[in-house]
Amino acid sequence: MRLIYALPLPVVALALAASALAGCGSTHAPAPPAAVTATAPVPAESNPAGDIPDNQAYVTYRSGPGAFTLKVPEGWARTDAANGDVTFTDKLNRIALHTSTAAAPATVQSVNASVVPALRGQVPGFTAGKTTTVTRPAGQGVLYTYQGDSPADPVTGKAVRDSFERYAFFHAGHEIALTLSGPVGADNVDPWRIVTDSLRWQ
Repeated sequence: MRLIYALPLPVVALALAASALAGCGSTHAPAPPAAVTATAPVPAESNPAGDIPDNQAYVTYRSGPGAFTLKVPEGWARTDAANGDVTFTDKLNRIALHTSTAAAPATVQSVNASVVPALRGQVPGFTAGKTTTVTRPAGQGVLYTYQGDSPADPVTGKAVRDSFERYAFFHAGHEIALTLSGPVGADNVDPWRIVTDSLRWQ
């Protein structure tokens, strides 16, 4: 004689539900985990090409008998030309000094009329900028900003696009043309201000 045991209805329902869930798990991939927001690693500090370090030391340059002093970055190479021009260079940056006699201070109009056309013919890739008056400890001057191509590197043959700041200062019949240049995009605002603020007539 066979005995048949009847299961209570709630137990049967639970069994059927578990079977259905198991069947679903065998045919469908599990739900993906919640997305995690990725944070980029903090980049190491690095200066763009041409940036002068914030801790750069400066030394005082004294002109010949014409009589001024100027702070320039320590360790930069100095070149003296036969005509009296002096340049200081380091990697991609340059400070150029040209002195001359003058009957009167430069003006925005005189720079636009004579200096700008001369630079246009001398500087490769010349792009005109803006002419303004500035005031520094050495007195009022005229600032002309422009862009141009640097001389080609003797090793790579490549030129760099440079930004130029040309200042003209006047004192007692002498004019100083102070030109600061470095790659476009280099953050040299503070170093260039240190240099131009340091000019002193003797």
